[in-house]
Amino acid sequence: MSSCVSVTLGTREMGVCRNPLKIMLLLKCMNQWKWQSFVLGVCFLLFLLSSKHLRKKKPNLFWVSAIAPFMVGDLKKGINPLSISLLTFHEKHINAAVKAGLLSGILALAEGIAVGRSLALIKNEQVDGNKEMIAFGIMNIAGSFTSCYLTTGPFSKSAVNFHAGCKTPMSNVVMSVCIMLVLLFLAPLFKYTPLVALSAIIIVAMVGLIKVKEFCHLYKVDKFDFFICMVAFVGVVFFTMVIGLSASVGLSVVRALLHVARPITCKLGSIAGSDIFRDVRHYPHARNIPGVLVLQLGSPIYFVNAGYLRERILRWVEDEENACKIDGHDLQYVVFDLGGTTKFLLILRVTSMDNTGIGMLVEVHKGLERKGIRIALTNPRLEVTEKLVLFGFIKDIIGEEWVFLTIKDAITACRYALQRSRSKEEGEV
Repeated sequence: MSSCVSVTLGTREMGVCRNPLKIMLLLKCMNQWKWQSFVLGVCFLLFLLSSKHLRKKKPNLFWVSAIAPFMVGDLKKGINPLSISLLTFHEKHINAAVKAGLLSGILALAEGIAVGRSLALIKNEQVDGNKEMIAFGIMNIAGSFTSCYLTTGPFSKSAVNFHAGCKTPMSNVVMSVCIMLVLLFLAPLFKYTPLVALSAIIIVAMVGLIKVKEFCHLYKVDKFDFFICMVAFVGVVFFTMVIGLSASVGLSVVRALLHVARPITCKLGSIAGSDIFRDVRHYPHARNIPGVLVLQLGSPIYFVNAGYLRERILRWVEDEENACKIDGHDLQYVVFDLGGTTKFLLILRVTSMDNTGIGMLVEVHKGLERKGIRIALTNPRLEVTEKLVLFGFIKDIIGEEWVFLTIKDAITACRYALQRSRSKEEGEV
C-alpha cells in the first residue's frame, strides 16, 4: 500500500503524468531537455543515496539521511494563521473534503501506527492502536483550526527521535518549538529549493518504499494476497489512488466475507496410543471410531454461515453412513467439537453463536434423530453454553448428559451406550 501511495504522490509532484501517450510525447521532446537540470538532479539523487548508505555504515550519522526530506519546497516565513473562520459546509466543498479526509486519515493512521509498533517492537514495548487513533484524531482536529498539516507519525522524524534517545512525548514539544523558530527566522534560507531536488527526494522515497523482496515473498506465501497487492499497485499507478485503494480494500473485504461464510469444518480421528484427535486429512493414520463421527466446528456460528454449516454437517454424516455400511455397522452418534484443538498455538473454536446458529443445530438434530443418530457436544465456551441453555437446546433437546468436557469423554460415553444397546439386543434375542 505504501508503495502505491508513494508512486502516486511522486508522479504528481514531479509533473509526470501516468498516461502512456503523454509519457511518449515527453520522450519525443528530448531536444528541449536541459542538461544542467539533469546533472543537478543526478547530484541530489547520489547525495541522498549516499547518505542512506552512510547511515547504515555509521549509525551515529543517522541525522544526515533524516534531514534530507525536511526541505521539500517553498517555505513561507511565520506561523500558520487561524483557519477556523474558513470552515464551510457548502455542498460543493463537502464531497471533496470527505474524500480527501477519508483517504488521508486512513493513510495517516496506518503510517503512524505502523511506525509506532515497529519502534516499540525494537524496545520490547506495547503500543495500543486505539489510543494512537484517539491521539491522532485530537491532534488533527485541533490542528485543522490553525492551518496545520496532517498530523501522523512520519518515518524520518520518528527515526530521528528514536536514534537520538527520546523516550517521552516531551521530545515532540522541543521539536515543535525548534520548528517554530525555524519558520520564524530561517524560512527564507530554504525558499529557493530547485524542483530537481524535490524530484530526487521523491524518487529516493519511492525506491525505498517499493519492496521487491516483499512482493516475491507475498507471491510464495499467498497468491490471493499477491493479487490484491498487484491490483492496488496497478490501480494507483495507471488510474488514481482512489481507484487503487478502493479496489484493494474491496477485494480484501470480499476475501474476509468468504472466510466468514465458509468456516473451517473437519472430521477428527484418534491418534494411536494417545487421547489426541486430529483432522483425518492432515493425519491419514488417524483412526475412525466405529459408529461415532467426530466433527470440529472452528468458527462462530451465526446467520452468515449457518446454512453452509448445515450442508457440510449433513454431507459429512451422509459420507460416514455410506462408509459405515461398507464396514458392516451403523452410524449412531455425531460429536460436535466446539472447543477446538491446538494447532501451532492457534486454537480454533466456536466463540459465539446467535439464534440462527442455534436454530441450525436444532434442524440438524431433528434430521439426525429421524435416522436414529444422537448428538453430543464437547467443550463449548461459557458464552455459547449460556445461549444454548437459555434456548433450551441442552436441557430439552439433546439432554444435559450429552455435553462433555473433552472428546475422549464423549467417545467413552458413546461406546458405553453402544455396548448397553448391543447387550439389550442380545438379551432380547
